[in-house]
Amino acid sequence: MSTFGIVLFLLVGGMAFWMLLFLMGFILPYWITLSVFEQLRPKRVLDDEEK
Repeated sequence: MSTFGIVLFLLVGGMAFWMLLFLMGFILPYWITLSVFEQLRPKRVLDDEEK
């Protein structure tokens, strides 16, 4: 029974490792790129005041 616990622990730990690797490799750069483009986009303050 302790072998099953060790295998289950390694399985959950491996899944967590690959999820973190995916987040750091794909999602985080995507999120940073979107936020940079949002900051660089000009604001349309004057268009709202004219209406």
